[in-house]
Amino acid sequence: MSENLDLVRSIYADWERGDFSSAEWAHPEIEFVRVASFEGRVSTTGLAGMAANFREFLVAWEHYRAEAKEYRELHDERVLVFFRTTGRGKTSGLELRELQVEGAVLFEVHDGKVTRLVLYRDGDRALADLGLAG
Repeated sequence: MSENLDLVRSIYADWERGDFSSAEWAHPEIEFVRVASFEGRVSTTGLAGMAANFREFLVAWEHYRAEAKEYRELHDERVLVFFRTTGRGKTSGLELRELQVEGAVLFEVHDGKVTRLVLYRDGDRALADLGLAG
């Protein structure tokens, strides 16, 4: 198992417990991208931008968790993780488990730090964007 995969697994260990507080794994100038069908693409650079983006999303949920379903090491220091989410909407009461939301996260790692993080609401979209569909 590579060091990059070990790093990504350690990040997901926290996320599976609902702990999104650490960013020790992130490069100070990390590029953070969120790709969602209804929002389009949201992008920011730097730790503060990534933290604000995560906070903006997480504040709407109770007990939000991201459970890794599959890890794929790709060439040139990238790891793709397929995940399923759980949690309940604070206002709506909507249970993510019932929606079977399955997405993907692309981690680009250089010198032991994540330099680019791309969150996909839809795992198939991630595969298509990376030229891995089909």
